Amino acid sequence: MRSICLTLPTNRHCPDTITALGEEAAYAADRFDIDVHLLVLDSCTPEDRAAHADALRRLPDHPRITAHHLDEAAQRDFLTRVTTRSGSAKPELLLDLMLPDGLSYGACTNRAFLIAAALGCDSVHRRDSDSRYQSVDGRTVFPVHHEVLSLGERAADTVPHVTESTLPGPLLQRRVAMVGSSFVGELSVDIAQIREADPGVYRDVVSLWAPEHWSAAQKRELVEESFTGAGTEPFTADHALLTVVDPMRVDMCNIAFHGATVSERVPLPPARDTIGSDYFLIHLVHDARLPGVLHNRNIVNYYTGERRTGPGFLAYQTRFAKFLLSMLYFHHVYDRMAEAGDALLDEHGRARPDTVAALARESTGLDPAENIRRLDALDTAYRRLGGRHAGFADLLAGRRERLLDEARGDMADFALLTEAWEGMVAAARTTPLTRPTRQPR
Repeated sequence: MRSICLTLPTNRHCPDTITALGEEAAYAADRFDIDVHLLVLDSCTPEDRAAHADALRRLPDHPRITAHHLDEAAQRDFLTRVTTRSGSAKPELLLDLMLPDGLSYGACTNRAFLIAAALGCDSVHRRDSDSRYQSVDGRTVFPVHHEVLSLGERAADTVPHVTESTLPGPLLQRRVAMVGSSFVGELSVDIAQIREADPGVYRDVVSLWAPEHWSAAQKRELVEESFTGAGTEPFTADHALLTVVDPMRVDMCNIAFHGATVSERVPLPPARDTIGSDYFLIHLVHDARLPGVLHNRNIVNYYTGERRTGPGFLAYQTRFAKFLLSMLYFHHVYDRMAEAGDALLDEHGRARPDTVAALARESTGLDPAENIRRLDALDTAYRRLGGRHAGFADLLAGRRERLLDEARGDMADFALLTEAWEGMVAAARTTPLTRPTRQPR
């Protein structure tokens, strides 16, 4: 029987989300011939972890659902054994990239990928703690429905399960590598206050994530589309499209990847304190012309209060600034991947980690002048806003060189992790998730 990993990485109090995730797991297990491993990767305080453990204990028993609740100590223990067995000459560095001292959107999902391999799961289905499901006519709309129907199947065999297909005929023999949707509600990036305060500054700031050479018209179009997800229109009826999925149409709070084709082949960039660093595989799937299903069971995005506090504001704006700086390197890699196309895949239709690693390493040689201009533009924009944005500009000014170095170093780390990834996945498959309990003599 096929197994899937439905995972929630979290660093915030979210027992209600865990309860809803349990309901999604039950929906999947009741309707499909699968086992579900419900995985909560918990980086919270002891008090919040206890609330999460209680929420998991309260879930109804199900013969084909197994819940796993791992704090960072348990994750570190597992990862230490995996990196040691991986054959890498730098296991300590790999451990740091997998469980860094600080927030990393890519690293928390990479941990789910390795744990899923250890549990024998075919796919990973990721949700976020600051989102919730839609409902219609009293029925909760779970994304896992479309994910389980198509993920890992030959694209031609999934045609009866979708509403329509625009997939070119030659690609129908490839496996569906990704199934995803987006979100409705608030912007995915917490910069709506900038838009409300000064739409002109908002346009200047958001356009900084475009390639510098783009025309003004291209940048305006990007600004209009950025971070809005599927808008605000609620779900009414299912629609699923088999296609090569546009990366702008899906979000990492509502995504699933086939392990053997994608997530066991190439990891996510482990950049610290950088929003958007976990979106890389969406671009890889697109540029390699791997089939995907884009459905409309959008998740509802909302903001937690922490982001609006003083320390929360500074931390989040730092992550946004680092996202803008990362784009110098990501755009280079995306352009090269688009040129490579089918060469990103091996003879079995799986992503080629060596090709991806080489492109990531190549990008680290780029001239940082474009990023210096990004920082100048960001400084000007935030000082125009005044208030705490101007205060953040002062903080940014004192960290310029460090941020520039980190953006380059993050891509070098990604290249190294990608080179080691196959060995780590192989080691994970033979590594128990937890150590066996010693029996008393």
